[in-house]
Amino acid sequence: MKKIIIIGALLTASNAHADAQKPDNELMYMADVASDYRYRGVSQTRLQPALQAGIDYTNNPTGFYAGTWATNIKWISDDGGDAKLEWDIYGGKRGTLTTDITYDVGVLSYVYPSNKLQTVDGFANANTSEIYAQLGYGPVFIKYSNAITNLFGFMDSKHSSYIDASANIPLNSSITLNLHAGHQEVENNSIANYGDWKIGATKDFDIASIALAVIGTNANEMMYASPANGKFLGKSALVGTLTKMF
Repeated sequence: MKKIIIIGALLTASNAHADAQKPDNELMYMADVASDYRYRGVSQTRLQPALQAGIDYTNNPTGFYAGTWATNIKWISDDGGDAKLEWDIYGGKRGTLTTDITYDVGVLSYVYPSNKLQTVDGFANANTSEIYAQLGYGPVFIKYSNAITNLFGFMDSKHSSYIDASANIPLNSSITLNLHAGHQEVENNSIANYGDWKIGATKDFDIASIALAVIGTNANEMMYASPANGKFLGKSALVGTLTKMF
């Protein structure tokens, strides 16, 4: 359920002003190790580490992009399904509306191969697709996502929405302050609604980057408790990520 810490960074931190030095077509690869895979504030790996990798393609003259990203997960198998992998596929277009205002629109599908969650009482198929639209001003952006399918296994949850306000503020040439606040609305499942937040920083090195962030939610602790051990998956915690892009 994420995405994506890494994809989020790629999609939202991209400079929408055309750069004449960039090639017409860019291909970026990414790989990272995270102490916990948090998506919208909630752990997808039962508060345990994750290995993640992806590929991102951009056509710079048009602003069209597409990509894919994958990570290990635990929440589906913990709920009685049969998936240990999240595979995300996304595509869209970004650019500028004015000199200062950027936009990004697209679709993102979260695929959980052979998840079988729909065979468990009280759950729908975990596979989820969302459309999204984003406006940015400098380092600040606001993004709205709407599910065009059921949302992450919730029954009758089509048209669930998520609003995301974030800022990635450069402090110097190598350190960026990362701020985020979001709110998840789960259609016809109001007990699952919650807000999430993040305060952190990313340090860029020549060969990789390291991000540290305190992430938390006000989610219902019973609703978002792990069936495996009862731990609250939205609790406030420090999360670290080591990322390599090439």
